[in-house]
Amino acid sequence: MHESMSIEPELRKALQRVSVATLTTQLFVRGLRSTYLSGPVPLRPDQPQMVGPAYTVRSIPAREDLDVLSVFDDYDHPQRRAIEEAPPDSVLVIDSRRDTTAASLGHILATRFEVRGGAGIVTDGSVRDVDGFRTLTMPTFADGAAPTTNLARHHVVDLNQPIACGGVAVYPGDVMVGGSDGVICIPAHLAEEIAEEALKQEQLEDFILERIRSGHPLRNNYPASTQTLEIYERERRS
Repeated sequence: MHESMSIEPELRKALQRVSVATLTTQLFVRGLRSTYLSGPVPLRPDQPQMVGPAYTVRSIPAREDLDVLSVFDDYDHPQRRAIEEAPPDSVLVIDSRRDTTAASLGHILATRFEVRGGAGIVTDGSVRDVDGFRTLTMPTFADGAAPTTNLARHHVVDLNQPIACGGVAVYPGDVMVGGSDGVICIPAHLAEEIAEEALKQEQLEDFILERIRSGHPLRNNYPASTQTLEIYERERRS
């Protein structure tokens, strides 16, 4: 399982170089419109761009007779297992059903995942100990903070199965990319193609932006006309 979830280093670097907005455009071109996870935002404004294959966690609503504090005496509780079993360089993606009234996890678990080499954490719920999360080097994305333990609202039932997070279908191994604009999910089989085309798009858009800054109008520049594209190609080759 771990080997199938790995991302080639060059692909990871390419996806870290382009914006989430550009990647969504490339997904849109290919007919994929539901790729942006609504809700999760960066917990630290200066955190690096997150890239990694998804290791998923699914929760259902908690039930009072089952979800009591003593369940955490079991080191094999599914939430703990997820932290210990998710492969290094993967992104822990938690389906909290957009319920932010109790935390999906806390700072200690997140720290353990960072120490194990996790590439990031994403939840469409909240986290507790949010100040601790902001000390992590590992990128983390959540829909706010809540002091209440997850047991009050969440019962973890599945690991590494298809889930919904932020209104998006996330399958194990899908490539998660998170930046200042939020988090998107890229189907694994499209990731290399998307990264390559996104880099080309941003190079062209950098050229267009400079033209706009220098006083050129939108017409014939954004989008670029055939004549503008010819100018771009000449300058790119020179």
